[in-house]
Amino acid sequence: MLSIYDSSVSMCDRISRREILRASGAGLIGLPALGTQLLGANEERAKRAKSCIVLFLMGGPPQHSTWDPKPEAPAGIRGEFGPIDTNVPGVQVGELMPRTARMMDKIAVLRAVATDDNAHSSSGYAMLTGQPHIPKNVEGANPGAPNNWPSMGAVAKHLYRRRQLLPAAVRLPQHIFNTDQSVWPGQDAGWLGKKAEPWLFNCRPASPDFDVPEFRLQADVSLDRLNNRRSLLKQIESQLRLAEATGAVNAFTERQQQAFALLDSPMARTACDIKEESNELRDRYGRGQFGQSVLLARRLVEAEVNFVQVNWFRGPEEPRSNPVWDTHNDEPNRLKNVLVPPFDQAYTALLEDLEQRGTLDETLVVVMAEFGRTPKINAAAGRGHWGYVFSVALAGCGIRGGTVYGASDEIGGYPKEGRVDSEDVAATIFHCLGYPPHTEIHDPLGRALPISRGQVIRQIL
Repeated sequence: MLSIYDSSVSMCDRISRREILRASGAGLIGLPALGTQLLGANEERAKRAKSCIVLFLMGGPPQHSTWDPKPEAPAGIRGEFGPIDTNVPGVQVGELMPRTARMMDKIAVLRAVATDDNAHSSSGYAMLTGQPHIPKNVEGANPGAPNNWPSMGAVAKHLYRRRQLLPAAVRLPQHIFNTDQSVWPGQDAGWLGKKAEPWLFNCRPASPDFDVPEFRLQADVSLDRLNNRRSLLKQIESQLRLAEATGAVNAFTERQQQAFALLDSPMARTACDIKEESNELRDRYGRGQFGQSVLLARRLVEAEVNFVQVNWFRGPEEPRSNPVWDTHNDEPNRLKNVLVPPFDQAYTALLEDLEQRGTLDETLVVVMAEFGRTPKINAAAGRGHWGYVFSVALAGCGIRGGTVYGASDEIGGYPKEGRVDSEDVAATIFHCLGYPPHTEIHDPLGRALPISRGQVIRQIL
């Protein structure tokens, strides 16, 4: 059997010269077959994404009015909005997504994703980490053992080996929180530790005075004062090292060094300066907080940030009974006037922008949420939580556009075929970033654990 991880000198695809000679001499492979093998290896490398942008539509969009319309279902299930044809024959999406319909040839949709968890925070944990929450259906869950698996962004940051000024993983424009303001689990580095923590840019990119304070000095701090503070910090650190040279102190020192470098760097500030974009392009993304956050994400990956998660913005004006995509009531109005059009606009602007810049083929774009909505519309013209089937969309590097994998049943209530779990979604994202699911990370006890126990969804690759 051909062993492609031989320790002898290897070619670029990790097949050693010894293996080539041995296989050829034994008549196991011929040169044409070897050429095909090398081509396949090169194609696999060519599809590796340099970066990933996750658009997280917290609250749970209804699959029936977005990616998985059910026009033949009864009115109390299909909803007020019908389907429209896309530019892929035989594939339809909800009528509120006309821009997306025209770009379906670049998008793959998973229509049978499931967590079997109907609670925002615990199902969200599963989607953000690729690990099921223990137990399921826990509303108002917060970070902490046993549910402290690192987020996908944290794992990506931990594995990213390229040294750079900007952090390898970023969340914006705010973290995801429960109605009581407590934080969802699955957004941080968990047991990987603070060094792997995705940076949180708590910001409002659509505001006229938008700024990222992490990248600038306060008005009363001159560069001389900054250098004096740096000198004082070094003196304090030297005393701390005499007392205790721990890993935590070392990690803290690295973050301090990065913070000083960012304050000194015009490049970091420029990456977040969306005012450098034309008014036309900013209008194309949409001038709301979500649209401008998506534009900011594009600028960050252009500045070589490896993983950016854009959370749907939850402002103070959101209604308490049906905030963000949590449409328990008044769903038709919320979808038509508040939710779907801004998403449709920003999402397609991102895909078009990346394509025009020649970077869509090296950027993975994922649209997901914690779950979907119930098949049956309630008496308040809304839908409840539903983790038994919903949709996820992927586009860009490594993704075969114009594909639909999996199907829900006739009412969009349960998987009919091609079920996909949160573990499989995570495995596929990691695969597109160049990390096989069996890639190992180590917990605080030194145990080697795979980054995902899911299966790569090769039907969309």
